[in-house]
Amino acid sequence: MANDKETGAPFGHAMRSHFQYDPSYIPLNHGAFGTYPKIVRDRLRYFQDLSESRPDDFFRFKLAGLLDPARGAIAEFLGVDAGECVFLPNATTGINTVLRSLVFEKGDVIVYFSTIYGACEKTVGYLKETTPVESVKIPLSYPLGDDEVVTKLQDKIKALKSEGRRARVAIFDTVSSLPGVRVPWERLVKVCREEDTLSLVDGAHGIGHIRLDLGQVQPDFFVSNCHKWLYVPRGCALFYVPEKNHHLIRSSIPTSHGYEPYPVEGQEQVFNPLPVNERSYFVNLFQFVGTMDIGPYLCMGEALKFRREICGGEERILAYCEHISNEGGKKVAEMLGTEIMENEDKTLTKCCMANVKLPLQIGEGSAQVKPSDAFAACAWMAQTLIREHNVFAPPFFHDGSLWIRFSGQIYVEIEDFVAAAVVYQELCSRVREGEHIQR
Repeated sequence: MANDKETGAPFGHAMRSHFQYDPSYIPLNHGAFGTYPKIVRDRLRYFQDLSESRPDDFFRFKLAGLLDPARGAIAEFLGVDAGECVFLPNATTGINTVLRSLVFEKGDVIVYFSTIYGACEKTVGYLKETTPVESVKIPLSYPLGDDEVVTKLQDKIKALKSEGRRARVAIFDTVSSLPGVRVPWERLVKVCREEDTLSLVDGAHGIGHIRLDLGQVQPDFFVSNCHKWLYVPRGCALFYVPEKNHHLIRSSIPTSHGYEPYPVEGQEQVFNPLPVNERSYFVNLFQFVGTMDIGPYLCMGEALKFRREICGGEERILAYCEHISNEGGKKVAEMLGTEIMENEDKTLTKCCMANVKLPLQIGEGSAQVKPSDAFAACAWMAQTLIREHNVFAPPFFHDGSLWIRFSGQIYVEIEDFVAAAVVYQELCSRVREGEHIQR
């Protein structure tokens, strides 16, 4: 058991009693789907029961008033105004909301890094099919220093200007997904501001994972999953847009009753069945975006209370999760005879995830994984982890090598990483024998 002298419950396996995991399951992939405490589950059930007891009253007349304190709680947590915060089901919806709201002209370019989340890159591809916008992908091969990442973005934006094109918006992460490394997003926002490029920050791994001060950094758009690291039920994401940019967001996705079309002579006004209120156009866009379970949004206050009163506060949570992921990752690397993904400045691991190289060679030789089979090897290992060993930390391919991504969390200890390392030693032996392609 891991103990701490600070105020708060002891972290490590003792914390598992607060969550709903199968006792035999070893969860080392919190960053994928997250989870939430039982006390938050109870609050979720309360709101679900409330909505079922009087559905019309709940959705038509009570919902907006229930969302206000939830938005206020997350706004205070992030140091911004509540009128600049709304909720969405997930971060991908937020990225789509921004990109599909911007009006692109010939010569406009969307700039992003090669580590972008796949669904977001596909959104860019769709927009290239349906609008005049172009895109530029900046390759990142980790480990990289923060200075190099920042310079790559700045140089690319300047190069586009010299060609007579405009970097209309740049997309980048707070912590990228694969590999799971911290990105110097604060500095990238500053570059965008200096170069007159809109900054669209994908903070899917942001809230509850790293220290954030949106009021200080002031990105143009910021979206972050609350169900990954903040202990809020799925699906819930924060969508932050500073007031100066509200005019750029004309519609939610899908378009809600809160949308107000520009006046057209002779066109009748579309009926809105929801009560008139004094909230801003931006907030009303996202108050009721179709019928769905809004319960996760309303659990924000309970999740923050758990972090504050049971866990001892943000600094204690983040410190433990970063420490356990780093130390656990080092232990796995030692057992596998490989290395952790890190740069010279030691900034990649300033988060709650660690990436460990697998002892598998990519090539055409005996006992090597063919380049064309790299993704098949990852898929086979991922399935085998779950089906045969009841443990999960995802394997992935990056820059010619196979890696594992581990997530640190308040309910894990070093022995969990050791157990995963033992399993991966076995899996690597089976991959060398070609079991991943013998299907």
